[in-house]
Amino acid sequence: MELPNTIPLSTLRQTINWITRPYDFLDDCAKSYGDIFTVKLVGFSPLVFLSNPQAIKEIFATDAKQFDAGRSNEILRYLLGSNSVILLDGDRHKRERKLLMPPFHGEKVKSYGDIICQITREVGDRWQPQQPFLASKAMQDISLEVILQAVFGLREGERYQQIKPLLSSLLDMTGSPLRSSFFFFTWLQQDLGSWSPWGKVVRQRQEIYDLLQAEIEHRRNQSAATGNDVLSLMLLARDEDGQPMTDPELKDELMSMLVAGHETSASVLAWALYWIHKLPEVKAKLLKELDSLENNDDPMAIANLPYLTAVASESLRIYPIVPIVFPRIAKQEVKINGQYFPPETTLVPSIYSLHHREDLYPEPKKFKPERFLERQFSASEFIPFGGGNRRCLGYALALLEIKLVLATVLTNYSLKLANNQPVKPRRRGLTIATSNGVPLSVVS
Repeated sequence: MELPNTIPLSTLRQTINWITRPYDFLDDCAKSYGDIFTVKLVGFSPLVFLSNPQAIKEIFATDAKQFDAGRSNEILRYLLGSNSVILLDGDRHKRERKLLMPPFHGEKVKSYGDIICQITREVGDRWQPQQPFLASKAMQDISLEVILQAVFGLREGERYQQIKPLLSSLLDMTGSPLRSSFFFFTWLQQDLGSWSPWGKVVRQRQEIYDLLQAEIEHRRNQSAATGNDVLSLMLLARDEDGQPMTDPELKDELMSMLVAGHETSASVLAWALYWIHKLPEVKAKLLKELDSLENNDDPMAIANLPYLTAVASESLRIYPIVPIVFPRIAKQEVKINGQYFPPETTLVPSIYSLHHREDLYPEPKKFKPERFLERQFSASEFIPFGGGNRRCLGYALALLEIKLVLATVLTNYSLKLANNQPVKPRRRGLTIATSNGVPLSVVS
């Protein structure tokens, strides 16, 4: 069975386009082929990209047993480990997801609000007039600190001091379009010693894992579980057979949270700060809404503000931090939106292409938060965190962090763009970040 609308470029050219100009490439494909086309990348099976809301709705709603998604993420195995929920399928995926879910929902998430605001103020207080700083770096500092405190319960100590620079360094090693090639050309993954690029990645990852193991053992040796952090709750979690998570499972899941939670939130925040300070009317509306709040010390009251929520949503829409949701590999013939696909077809809902449909989002290249006040978008029309049984576990915490950081920055600091250079999407590993880090300066 022939796959639809195969892109008539060589596999190598498509791969280079996907690495170096992912969103322009998706725009080109959508312009030529509409909302379904087949991409071929070096080292991958053909990928059928879809951006039709009905097709995406059906993929998300289809019985999870009909698809594998974990094995579509093999390129992440070296970084996250084979026990990461992101790489699992079937019963193991269901078990792991169930064990991980409680710390990221309801009252547990709300309890992290004060921590987020406090960390933002601590980082912001270091900004000085006449000393421009990069929003991306500042937001990474905040995001990493949130993870260390909310996930690990770490505020100080030797492991806290060691893990911060190690993680930042590891992520920077794959932080440009060129270095992102490690993910797509597996033959580059050669450990030729500590001096080689891949050798450095391997050794730094191992150092982080050693620190995670030490922290797990330290917590287990404590007479009673302490703290409201995610790690404490993970150590207490038991599956239906009464079994806890093993140390390898804990380490891989913690690494997944460190990598996924750190980069993504920081990039969304850098983009949001760019748009807010580029568009005076957006900043003015936000400040007016924040000023109108009677209790501006209540994190949840802040998080429920409609225009702030719309700004967060529009920041997630216009340049999604990841261009696609986790691909689904059909285990049997499937029918999606009236079209049949044979077994082993890889179906890829495209977040970016969906979020740039003119019929859903008029003038999609413009930053217009009002669109999220004017209508409700369904779970198959707005999908920054994926969907179905693969929706990002930490989405509620991520949204809370984005909104509270923005509100805290705007309320406590007067900032402006340090220059007028246009900011464009640029690949950073498997995510898409800002091209220049968004230089900002304090208005004295």
